[in-house]
Amino acid sequence: MSRRRQLWKLARTSLRALIELLLRSEARVRKLERLVQELKGRLALTSRNSSKPPSSDGLSKPAPKSLRQNSGRRRGGQPGHPGRTLQPVKQPDHIVPHRLGRCPCGLCQGRSLRDQPVLDYERRQVFELPPKLLEVTEHQAEIKRCPISGRLVTAEFPESIDAPAQYGPRFRALMVYFNNRQFIPYDRLTEVSEDVFGQPLSEATVVRVNERIFRNLAPFEQELKGLLPQAALVHGDESGLRVAGKLHWLHVVCTPGLTFYGVHARRGRQAMDEFGILPQCHGWMMHDHLSAYFTYKECLHALCNEHHLRELKFLHEEQGEAWAEELSTFLVKTKERVEREGVLGEWAFKKVLKGYHAVLAKGRRRHPGCAGKQSKAANLLDRLEGYDLSVLAFVVHPEVPFTNNQAERDIRMEKVRQKISGCFRTLHGARTFARIRSYISTCRKQGRNLLDELENAVRGRPFIPRLTAQGP
Repeated sequence: MSRRRQLWKLARTSLRALIELLLRSEARVRKLERLVQELKGRLALTSRNSSKPPSSDGLSKPAPKSLRQNSGRRRGGQPGHPGRTLQPVKQPDHIVPHRLGRCPCGLCQGRSLRDQPVLDYERRQVFELPPKLLEVTEHQAEIKRCPISGRLVTAEFPESIDAPAQYGPRFRALMVYFNNRQFIPYDRLTEVSEDVFGQPLSEATVVRVNERIFRNLAPFEQELKGLLPQAALVHGDESGLRVAGKLHWLHVVCTPGLTFYGVHARRGRQAMDEFGILPQCHGWMMHDHLSAYFTYKECLHALCNEHHLRELKFLHEEQGEAWAEELSTFLVKTKERVEREGVLGEWAFKKVLKGYHAVLAKGRRRHPGCAGKQSKAANLLDRLEGYDLSVLAFVVHPEVPFTNNQAERDIRMEKVRQKISGCFRTLHGARTFARIRSYISTCRKQGRNLLDELENAVRGRPFIPRLTAQGP
């Protein structure tokens, strides 16, 4: 072999190796670019464009920007909105008369009016706390001697009076209200009792009354689990909860008139089956696309469009996806049309569905999808295409809302409690809180006075809800 041929073969081998190196480098650069894009996307996630909570935004969080469109109305209360002004009562607890001794008219030189009859009163009322909020009632059981046996016998106390000194049911109900409705922790609740009522209170007392109400609410929870599956539509959601230092999940199943909370170590189907509500549902179920919900085949599934709007907002603002903004506008305008005209007929719905898929087609041309790991946009397109009828269920079914806000509102306050008091020490304590909150939320939705109903629960006579009391 001549030297020229050897050099040519060596050059071809070197060129081939160089091309392979460049291809590997190019693939590595593309991989690094995707990684950088993914990391930038994670950093850009906020509560405005994802499902992250507002507390995760940190101190540098952007100014709030609502997804709602400008309605054109002025800020503040709208015409016809009922006010909340303090109103006088017909029967005041106390009356303080102010006598008119001399005439203030200025024309009679202060003539005495003591002998003149009172024609009327100008009334002004002051609402104030009494100086002593906690009253003590002593129960005295008579002790007598039997004239026949000579033994001393004592009258019976009421069943609820079982200690030499104890708190009454209304006071205990108030402590449960402070602890489970207003989320005042145990140690601060003892301060409230000392400062407001002048009475020291131990943390163990609050724990005992919570435990008492938990037991007494068993029939309420049983009835609640039977009522929720009868609703035309239920909302479902779940959120992480720290229990005994480990991750658990707080589940909510609710309607405008009923609320169930449950705590479980699992997030998916196992927990939902154990609660025993969703397996019995045969109507609409609204959720945020967690796959476990779709395992219930007997239900009709509706998806939360608020989640979709946030994801589309991220794709438009952070990744420049024009189709995402177009689809967001399309969904909002469709919602506004349904609010004006009511649910659409078959022909109008087919036209909406066609327009919906036309926008998705623009996104699909940019993200054709692949068998391996996909982009965030491609994953969202898969969901929006595969569950189009669940996304647009609000267009043709009057009982289906545009979003899953009912469940998100119901679960939000439980997260506030966790931020105030931290994690739950035991699973039983978390489930006690969940059952009491189910009762409180349901009573509030059905227009019941919380303090009265908590007192009834302390006495063992909890309020039992009705399905007819819920909203549309």
